Amino acid sequence: MAPFIGFIIGAVLGSVIAKRRDGQVLDIAQYAFGYGVLFGLIGLFVAIFLARSAVG
Repeated sequence: MAPFIGFIIGAVLGSVIAKRRDGQVLDIAQYAFGYGVLFGLIGLFVAIFLARSAVG
């Protein structure tokens, strides 16, 4: 669940950043995807860390 939430947050953040820089539609999509992947990976590592620390 954490990677999915991270992807959504990253996509929203990336699109906001691209809009502030007066980006075109494809710029906004690229920023949204890039930030989404980055935050999704961070969420994945957080989920793995939490799962491994809960086991023992």
